[in-house]
Amino acid sequence: MTRWGILATGHIAGQFAEDLRLVPDAELVAVGSRTAESAERFAQRHGARRAYASWAELAADADLDVVYVATPHAAHHAAALTCLRAGRAVLLEKPFTLDSSTSRELVDTARDAGVFLMEAMWMRTNPLIRRMCELLADGAIGAVTGVQADFGVAGPFPPEHRMRARTLGGGALLDLGVYPVSLAHLLLGVPDQVRAWAKISPELVDENTGIVLGYDSGAVATLSCGMVGATPLVASITGTGGRIDLPTPFFRPGSFTLHRAGADPETHTAELVGNGYQYEAEEVQRCLAAGLRESPLVPHAATLEVMALLDDIRAQIGVDYT
Repeated sequence: MTRWGILATGHIAGQFAEDLRLVPDAELVAVGSRTAESAERFAQRHGARRAYASWAELAADADLDVVYVATPHAAHHAAALTCLRAGRAVLLEKPFTLDSSTSRELVDTARDAGVFLMEAMWMRTNPLIRRMCELLADGAIGAVTGVQADFGVAGPFPPEHRMRARTLGGGALLDLGVYPVSLAHLLLGVPDQVRAWAKISPELVDENTGIVLGYDSGAVATLSCGMVGATPLVASITGTGGRIDLPTPFFRPGSFTLHRAGADPETHTAELVGNGYQYEAEEVQRCLAAGLRESPLVPHAATLEVMALLDDIRAQIGVDYT
């Protein structure tokens, strides 16, 4: 049995707690929050045995095998550091932190302590995304030449909302753009050229952002994210011998369609169960059982490379969280 703690009590933490019920040999033992009331409400709702009124108390619980950190991302670094320094394995929500330097500090801390750490980029653990990657590796569409993906939400967000708060890492890029950027990185790796443009809000965060990644192979990724209009949330991967289309939401698809050159389309499907977070929990448990300190599906190197890309994009569009 893998004994879980959850740090934070918001919407995503609740969805994860619901999905943890779908994971064999998983048990939600404790929850931690900044207030006792919030922790106790969450514990009662989701069946956790213990509720803590601070991050430190949760991290100090030696009965926990792993802690899922689901705070708003401006608090990721401090919350994860608290758990890692207490010797707790950590599954940390995306984006890892606000920048690559603090992300590197978390990875270094985990490695020095010999503690497991994984970014909760659930897209990379999704069974259909993994199946798609297998087909691509087998040459189903030849060499990948293009990736297109978008993630835009309608808004509008009021001025006091976290999404518009610069010091909290607000804007579209970290909340939404991390998905298309991560997909391009998963399929094509680190680009050789990065170009970005954004419409900046009065609060100095990005409202609507376009990104082009160029590769010496000739491949191009065209990506967008925004909070000024709902986009299709789809993705398409083009190759020299065909194309794969991912429907909405591309990061948690119920199907995808493979178009091989000269052949009828092939649709691959999977039943959508729960919220989709159970697969990352299963991967964490598999890694812990095998004695691994990082996941081969969501390795530290990939997390750090994506964070460096986000840093580069932010520098180009003029967004600074300090």
